[in-house]
Amino acid sequence: MKIIIRQAIPEDIDALLALLKELFEIESDFSFNADRQRKGLALMLAGRESRCVLVAEKEGSVIGMVSVQTLISTAEGHPVGLVEDLVVHNGHRGEGIGQKLLAGAESWAVQQGLARLQLLADRDNQPALRFYEKNGWSKTRLLGLRKMLIRQ
Repeated sequence: MKIIIRQAIPEDIDALLALLKELFEIESDFSFNADRQRKGLALMLAGRESRCVLVAEKEGSVIGMVSVQTLISTAEGHPVGLVEDLVVHNGHRGEGIGQKLLAGAESWAVQQGLARLQLLADRDNQPALRFYEKNGWSKTRLLGLRKMLIRQ
Protein backbone atom coordinates (compact mmCIF):
# COMPACT_ATOMS: atom_id res chain seq x y z
CA MET A 1 0.00 0.00 0.00
CA LYS A 2 1.14 3.52 -0.76
CA ILE A 3 2.35 5.72 2.11
CA ILE A 4 1.66 9.44 1.78
CA ILE A 5 3.80 11.89 3.74
CA ARG A 6 2.04 15.24 4.10
CA GLN A 7 1.67 18.26 6.35
CA ALA A 8 -0.63 17.65 9.30
CA ILE A 9 -3.92 19.53 9.47
CA PRO A 10 -6.14 20.28 12.49
CA GLU A 11 -8.45 17.38 11.57
CA ASP A 12 -5.50 15.02 12.24
CA ILE A 13 -5.18 15.96 15.90
CA ASP A 14 -7.16 13.00 17.30
CA ALA A 15 -4.99 10.54 15.34
CA LEU A 16 -1.86 12.40 16.43
CA LEU A 17 -2.96 12.15 20.06
CA ALA A 18 -3.19 8.37 19.72
CA LEU A 19 0.34 8.30 18.31
CA LEU A 20 1.70 10.51 21.10
CA LYS A 21 0.08 8.19 23.64
CA GLU A 22 2.03 5.28 22.11
CA LEU A 23 5.25 7.33 22.11
CA PHE A 24 4.91 8.48 25.70
CA GLU A 25 4.38 4.89 26.83
CA ILE A 26 7.92 4.23 25.54
CA GLU A 27 9.60 7.41 26.82
CA SER A 28 9.98 7.40 30.58
CA ASP A 29 10.47 11.19 30.85
CA PHE A 30 6.96 11.99 29.64
CA SER A 31 3.43 11.05 30.53
CA PHE A 32 0.41 11.29 28.29
CA ASN A 33 -2.17 13.97 29.02
CA ALA A 34 -4.63 14.43 26.15
CA ASP A 35 -5.48 18.02 27.06
CA ARG A 36 -1.83 19.13 27.17
CA GLN A 37 -0.89 17.25 24.02
CA ARG A 38 -3.95 18.59 22.16
CA LYS A 39 -2.93 22.13 23.14
CA GLY A 40 0.66 21.50 22.04
CA LEU A 41 -0.42 20.09 18.69
CA ALA A 42 -2.71 23.05 18.05
CA LEU A 43 0.19 25.42 18.77
CA MET A 44 2.47 23.44 16.47
CA LEU A 45 -0.03 23.51 13.62
CA ALA A 46 -0.60 27.25 14.05
CA GLY A 47 3.08 28.13 13.55
CA ARG A 48 3.85 26.76 10.11
CA GLU A 49 6.46 29.43 9.35
CA SER A 50 8.86 28.01 11.97
CA ARG A 51 7.41 24.56 12.62
CA CYS A 52 6.56 21.47 10.64
CA VAL A 53 4.33 18.54 11.57
CA LEU A 54 4.30 15.73 9.04
CA VAL A 55 2.06 12.68 9.04
CA ALA A 56 2.30 9.34 7.32
CA GLU A 57 -1.03 8.28 5.87
CA LYS A 58 -1.89 4.79 4.67
CA GLU A 59 -5.30 3.94 3.21
CA GLY A 60 -6.73 7.17 4.61
CA SER A 61 -5.47 6.61 8.17
CA VAL A 62 -2.71 8.56 9.93
CA ILE A 63 -0.20 5.97 11.14
CA GLY A 64 2.89 8.07 11.89
CA MET A 65 4.13 11.55 12.65
CA VAL A 66 7.20 13.71 13.15
CA SER A 67 7.68 17.36 14.05
CA VAL A 68 10.45 19.92 13.58
CA GLN A 69 10.81 23.28 15.30
CA THR A 70 13.37 25.92 14.42
CA LEU A 71 15.67 27.83 16.71
CA ILE A 72 18.85 29.87 16.30
CA SER A 73 22.18 28.22 17.06
CA THR A 74 24.99 30.51 18.12
CA ALA A 75 27.38 27.60 17.46
CA GLU A 76 26.25 27.44 13.83
CA GLY A 77 25.38 31.13 13.46
CA HIS A 78 22.33 29.88 11.67
CA PRO A 79 18.83 28.49 12.22
CA VAL A 80 18.72 24.81 13.18
CA GLY A 81 15.90 22.36 13.78
CA LEU A 82 14.77 20.28 16.72
CA VAL A 83 13.11 17.02 15.72
CA GLU A 84 10.48 15.66 18.09
CA ASP A 85 7.67 13.14 18.19
CA LEU A 86 8.85 10.71 15.54
CA VAL A 87 6.49 7.81 16.06
CA VAL A 88 4.88 5.14 13.90
CA HIS A 89 1.83 3.18 15.01
CA ASN A 90 2.96 -0.05 16.61
CA GLY A 91 1.20 -2.17 13.97
CA HIS A 92 3.17 -0.49 11.16
CA ARG A 93 6.70 -0.38 12.53
CA GLY A 94 9.35 -1.98 10.35
CA GLU A 95 7.66 -0.93 7.09
CA GLY A 96 10.02 1.99 6.34
CA ILE A 97 7.50 4.61 7.44
CA GLY A 98 9.82 6.14 10.05
CA GLN A 99 12.49 6.56 7.37
CA LYS A 100 10.01 8.31 5.11
CA LEU A 101 8.91 10.65 7.89
CA LEU A 102 12.49 11.44 8.82
CA ALA A 103 13.37 12.08 5.18
CA GLY A 104 10.37 14.41 4.92
CA ALA A 105 11.52 16.30 8.01
CA GLU A 106 15.03 16.58 6.59
CA SER A 107 13.68 17.82 3.27
CA TRP A 108 11.60 20.49 5.03
CA ALA A 109 14.69 21.53 7.03
CA VAL A 110 16.77 21.89 3.86
CA GLN A 111 14.03 23.98 2.24
CA GLN A 112 14.05 26.23 5.32
CA GLY A 113 17.83 26.63 5.11
CA LEU A 114 18.49 24.97 8.45
CA ALA A 115 22.14 24.19 9.18
CA ARG A 116 21.51 21.01 11.20
CA LEU A 117 18.87 18.90 12.87
CA GLN A 118 19.09 17.60 16.40
CA LEU A 119 16.90 15.48 18.64
CA LEU A 120 16.65 13.93 22.05
CA ALA A 121 16.13 10.18 22.32
CA ASP A 122 15.42 7.98 25.31
CA ARG A 123 18.76 6.35 26.18
CA ASP A 124 16.96 3.07 26.97
CA ASN A 125 15.16 2.89 23.60
CA GLN A 126 17.76 0.85 21.75
CA PRO A 127 15.58 0.24 18.67
CA ALA A 128 15.19 4.02 18.23
CA LEU A 129 18.89 4.66 18.74
CA ARG A 130 19.76 2.01 16.12
CA PHE A 131 17.16 3.53 13.76
CA TYR A 132 18.71 7.01 14.01
CA GLU A 133 22.24 5.68 13.57
CA LYS A 134 21.15 3.68 10.51
CA ASN A 135 19.70 6.90 9.08
CA GLY A 136 22.92 8.90 9.40
CA TRP A 137 22.47 10.45 12.84
CA SER A 138 25.35 10.43 15.30
CA LYS A 139 25.54 10.70 19.07
CA THR A 140 27.01 13.85 20.57
CA ARG A 141 28.86 14.37 23.82
CA LEU A 142 26.04 16.61 25.07
CA LEU A 143 23.67 15.49 27.80
CA GLY A 144 20.04 16.66 27.76
CA LEU A 145 18.87 18.48 30.89
CA ARG A 146 15.56 20.13 31.73
CA LYS A 147 13.93 22.27 34.38
CA MET A 148 10.16 22.37 34.63
CA LEU A 149 8.80 25.93 34.90
CA ILE A 150 5.07 25.21 34.85
CA ARG A 151 3.72 22.49 37.12
CA GLN A 152 0.79 20.68 35.57
